[in-house]
Amino acid sequence: MTPDRRTLLADAALDVLAEEGIRGLTHRAVDRRAALPSGTTSAYFRTRAALFTALVTRLVRLDQEELRTMAGQLPPLRTPEELVDGMVALTRRRLGGEGRRRSLARYACAVESVRDPELREILVPRENAGRQAVRLFLADQGVKDVETRTHTLLTCVDGLVFDRLVNGGEVPREALEGLVAAALR
Repeated sequence: MTPDRRTLLADAALDVLAEEGIRGLTHRAVDRRAALPSGTTSAYFRTRAALFTALVTRLVRLDQEELRTMAGQLPPLRTPEELVDGMVALTRRRLGGEGRRRSLARYACAVESVRDPELREILVPRENAGRQAVRLFLADQGVKDVETRTHTLLTCVDGLVFDRLVNGGEVPREALEGLVAAALR
């Protein structure tokens, strides 16, 4: 199915942001990336803020779909090793191919959201199948303050992904094992 024009433009904006950074994200650059006539992006998104809002909304939707798909492919987590396996799979997805593109865009948007409350609201971590799986696993393990531990664990994993985006390489399994062990204490 061919995406609608707004989705096509939001995807093109994601590509531009991932490849060229915040300064490279212009209406003209999105037009070029989408292979559409000059002025198309500004006809759909009059301002840069409107373009950013569309981009961030699309990014969050794609991330939610990815997490839902991954959760559907994994059995319920029973052991720390299974949780680590899931985190290894997630970090690899976030560091390669399409996932890398979205990760680069996500971090650029996060920095931009510091100055833009509307973007920040869209980017606020949402309930998703991945977060729920971690929460349920920690609760089943008898962890106290499951919400705080879930948030801390996932934030640390996110930080490791950011570090590997900047410095290259994969997130070491041992680092994820250490984070899970700490969450279980």
